[in-house]
Amino acid sequence: MAVPDHDAPEEVMWQGKFVTAKKRGRWEYVSRSRGIRAAVILAIDEEDHVLLVEQYRVPLGRSCIELPAGLIGDDDDAADEEPLAAAGRELEEETGFRAATLENMGCFYSSPGMVSESFTLVRARGLTKIGDGGGVDGENITVHRVPRTELPRFLDEKRKAGCGVDVRMLLLLGQGIIEGE
Repeated sequence: MAVPDHDAPEEVMWQGKFVTAKKRGRWEYVSRSRGIRAAVILAIDEEDHVLLVEQYRVPLGRSCIELPAGLIGDDDDAADEEPLAAAGRELEEETGFRAATLENMGCFYSSPGMVSESFTLVRARGLTKIGDGGGVDGENITVHRVPRTELPRFLDEKRKAGCGVDVRMLLLLGQGIIEGE
């Protein structure tokens, strides 16, 4: 079966430091510039609390509840950064927790019909609080440590308060949704 536009040349329509807008045939999409990827961290502690972050997202025009995450190799001095190293760094910067172990759970795509960006899902275990979190300069991140059993209620309350909810929350809600809870 032929795939329309598969062999069409890729055109760069616009490129910034972090994002590139492209066109291939009839398709318009976005990618990360310079091959930058992301690490997303699933951090659940020994008491079955999940670490979430809340931060304002300009494209949404509001705050969003998310798993901790960050770019891999976005600093010019660390272009060859490994996904697990980036995940450990981002977990500490954003949440103030350090993981004893980090496990690569694979590569995933956020919205493959519009964005070519991939992310490495990283499972963090053996969490120890080492600081306040909140991100680095220019970030204003609120950390939430939520019991997994309370996650549906927590997300409902955040939605009612006007927060967006990242699709990755389905990692934590999925089984309940499938079972009709």
